[in-house]
Amino acid sequence: MNDIWKLPAFKITELFKKKEISAVEICNETIKHIENTNPKINAIVIDTFNEAKNTALSLDKKLNNKENLGQLAGVPVTVKVNTDQIGYASTNGLRIQKDLIAKKDSPVVNNLKKSDTLIVGKTNTPAFSIHWFTRNSLHGHTLNPHNKNITPGGSSGGAAAATASGMGAIGHGTDIAGSIRYPAYACGIHGLRPSLGRVPMINYTTPDRHIGGQIMAVSGPLARSIKDLELGLKAMSIEDYDDPWWVPIPFTFEKPQKKLALITEIKGLKIDPIIKDELKNVAKHLEDIGWIIEEPDAPDFQEAAKFQAALWLGEFRRTGGGSHKKRK
Repeated sequence: MNDIWKLPAFKITELFKKKEISAVEICNETIKHIENTNPKINAIVIDTFNEAKNTALSLDKKLNNKENLGQLAGVPVTVKVNTDQIGYASTNGLRIQKDLIAKKDSPVVNNLKKSDTLIVGKTNTPAFSIHWFTRNSLHGHTLNPHNKNITPGGSSGGAAAATASGMGAIGHGTDIAGSIRYPAYACGIHGLRPSLGRVPMINYTTPDRHIGGQIMAVSGPLARSIKDLELGLKAMSIEDYDDPWWVPIPFTFEKPQKKLALITEIKGLKIDPIIKDELKNVAKHLEDIGWIIEEPDAPDFQEAAKFQAALWLGEFRRTGGGSHKKRK
């Protein structure tokens, strides 16, 4: 089947499970597309083609033997290069970590494997995964697949660019302060920052993070459709108690009250009148269909930012301290 890279994840796994396309065919077509596309944008910086090919062979056998298949069986996905995957370097965009080879999969990668995905590559990130663009001295510069003069965002810019250009139907990203959401916006796709505890995620190649990193950093999906975003989140969220923050949060809740807070003024920030008008227009439409709109004062974001900066600066100063032993 030509142009399989254009299909959403839910359609790819549906076709595979109906035996309308084999996992080997999906894998080979995806690799061909990556080889044609990636040199132009540098989104995937480490390919995992051999592993993907072996997984594809295994999936075709499982399907023929009528074995149970994961929820994303046969779907090509990518993993951010700051995340442990057995046999590959967790570089985080750093030369000093170019040989930091993972001997154990992080929980989120393990969950993607349990879901029978085809992991086709590791995607780029800025050094330390802390910038709003995606460039580093080890892997180079990732470009936006729509326009090379526009940033793909960061830090999950490689994941967003790869997903937007069809090199993976779902991309794995990480997010502290917008590192999934901003690249998704910059590349014209969808990105979800899950709540703390939803997706299990730790790295075994590095010491435990300090408390700020633990309570702020999460893993989540990027995709070209909302349905794929949901599938990716559910696949990534399989239980793993190696992450002590993980909790069995349900995916369905009672319908909430139709009540929203509208904020158009934030202390210390100048908000463009166009943005204010759009917010008010949306609020009016929602009010017309039965929503209750309230306009409370905004929280003091300046005070929160001050404490957050103190927390992170203190933690950066302690990064690499010898008091934390690596997991075995």
